[in-house]
Amino acid sequence: MRKRFQRRSGYAWVVLACFIGTTITSGTQAQRSVEQQSGAVVVNTGEVALDVVVRDKRGRLVKDLSVSDFEVYEDGVKQEINSYTFISSTTTGTDSTSRQNRQKDQQNQSNLPALVRNAPDNGKVPGVTAIAIVFDRLTPDGRARATQAALSYIQETGNTHELFGVFLTDLSVVVLQPFTADRQLVTAGIEKAGVHSPSLYTSNREKIRKQRDEATAALLKQQMGGGLATEPVSVSTALLEWLEEMERDEQGNATTHGLLFVASALRAFSGRKAIIFFSEGLILPPSVMGAFDAVINTANRNNVSVYTVDAAGLRAESKSAEMVKEMKSRNELRLAQLGSTEPQGPMMKGLESNEDLLRLNPDSGLGQLAEQTGGFLITDTNDLKGKLRTVDEDLHGYYLLNYKSNNQNYDGHFRKIEVKVKRSGLDIQSRKGYFAIRNTFNSPVLSYEAPALAASDNQPQANSFPFFARGFSFPEREKMGLVSVIADLPLSPFTFVVDQEKKTYSTDFSVVALVKDQSGQVVAKLSKQYHLNGPADKLEDEKKGRILFYREANLSPGRYTLETIAYDAPSARLSVRRGTIEVTHGDEAKLRLSDVTILKRAEPAPAAAETLINPFRVGNVIVTPNLGEPIKRTIKEAPFFFTVYLPPGTIATPKLTVELRQKDQTLARMPADLMKPDLSGRIQYLAGLPLEKLPAGSYELRITVSDGSTTVTRSAYFTIAD
Repeated sequence: MRKRFQRRSGYAWVVLACFIGTTITSGTQAQRSVEQQSGAVVVNTGEVALDVVVRDKRGRLVKDLSVSDFEVYEDGVKQEINSYTFISSTTTGTDSTSRQNRQKDQQNQSNLPALVRNAPDNGKVPGVTAIAIVFDRLTPDGRARATQAALSYIQETGNTHELFGVFLTDLSVVVLQPFTADRQLVTAGIEKAGVHSPSLYTSNREKIRKQRDEATAALLKQQMGGGLATEPVSVSTALLEWLEEMERDEQGNATTHGLLFVASALRAFSGRKAIIFFSEGLILPPSVMGAFDAVINTANRNNVSVYTVDAAGLRAESKSAEMVKEMKSRNELRLAQLGSTEPQGPMMKGLESNEDLLRLNPDSGLGQLAEQTGGFLITDTNDLKGKLRTVDEDLHGYYLLNYKSNNQNYDGHFRKIEVKVKRSGLDIQSRKGYFAIRNTFNSPVLSYEAPALAASDNQPQANSFPFFARGFSFPEREKMGLVSVIADLPLSPFTFVVDQEKKTYSTDFSVVALVKDQSGQVVAKLSKQYHLNGPADKLEDEKKGRILFYREANLSPGRYTLETIAYDAPSARLSVRRGTIEVTHGDEAKLRLSDVTILKRAEPAPAAAETLINPFRVGNVIVTPNLGEPIKRTIKEAPFFFTVYLPPGTIATPKLTVELRQKDQTLARMPADLMKPDLSGRIQYLAGLPLEKLPAGSYELRITVSDGSTTVTRSAYFTIAD
């Protein structure tokens, strides 16, 4: 396939080269004359709303506090409370504010047809509008315990005006029941959760620990001269550890992204919202912590309190036992290694993961999620039903405080909130802070995105280091609005921190791409954080490398602005690039053409990409576009690429015209042949543009395809440098 592809490309190169060679000479003089003539929640600047639950030492709600009893501090600075209300189940919603919130709910609900059904007119809602009941992957016992408690909660709650939704966070989020006030539907959704079999996952930790302990014993015996030289850790152990790490990452990301989905959906409702999350412990390896922080930030921004429930109930073994076993096993092997001639790198990495091991205690992640969002953790009990009654009390008996921050420097950093009451002996529940940026977004703002977004807002024209970014439209069948966003960044400008003791280097930078419509609203936010590390003696080689950022969005027809931010976290330096993306009106019944791209390089497609749909994959090759870099004259040909999409049932091959232009003047024009389409009606075209006879300057490569009834034209612009 690749050889045939290369022959086809070569043919296009030769024909175009001959044609340009006969026409460019006559246009050179005119061309020159023309050139001589031309020369943890993200909030905005609005008020910060706080739901505050106050209980006495006996766990009873305190309902008689006045505004003068409260003090709110942000980063240690006292704030002025602008409004104060106590919300209870007897509160009515007949005032103008309630009517406005009700109208807003109805408008927002229309934007969530897949999640909201039978939404009532909640004119009498006493603050709470929606509660999401979320089940994590649970063991059979935990699943039975959780569903029984949830069913009891639904039967006992008397607030029939509130909406409930039922969800599962398996390898992808499962909507068992969209938000509804119909208790029978909610009950049916919970019952579905009770019979749902989650994705199978069997931990290899016991097996790994056994092999590790055997390696420790063998190493100690070897050091005492009583054994043969052996590898401290077997290949099978290393492989099992790698698989364990991969599975933990997969599970942790699945759960956190499911919670993100639910917390984001609750944004559509006004008032207070809640998530009741049944789990047996969150899996939070380092790679998941960014998404976990985003769950907390999104819940706080959307006024969602998360109540976490350890569905395992009372455990026969201490919750910290597994953590102690793992740390003991790893540390003993590390101590044995210190007595050998050379410590083993992988186990040094294992020792450094002790922070991850601390999260093996189920209370760790569940407790943090609840505490940071103003809820609480239900744990160490088999009486989940009784504890859920306390949750219901919390949701229907709280103080709503509002303040406007004294700090108007929205730098994207986390601001700690502390609520105090002057009366002693009281327990206070409220969210703990937020990441501050000016703008609001429909999608969750991740913790690493907030500083980049804030820095870009404060320095919209920043250009601390060079990079290139562009967006490309590919109107694929059944995905007409597919846009590929690509950024190409050299590594050398970013900050590399060297640990002299460990003899390693590390980086921390991110790329955030914002797609904005013509009104300036962000319709898509795409990002990735990069943590690169390695041995210090390889640092100079690493700096010579590049990073290729790639993300996709599916957009409605229209013209968009692409704003791409590259942000270096240690130095807070950034660069911003802006461009445009045009998504044409997609119609599968008509001929369509992708953007035309000048290419930078081509590489063999990795085997792992076999099942991935990538518009830049051509046969067995992945092509990388030139994103605006000037093309050096030392390169004899510049390859270019585009895709033609045929309407279903098309028999005749469309006509293709390739045109080279400069400053509104046609330098060369030629017809060319298209290959037969693939089974999806797609024709990928790769050819070469000869550069030997082209003077330095800026050019337009214009592609036109026509099937007789439809003609489509797209252009690529490039610059040739001496």
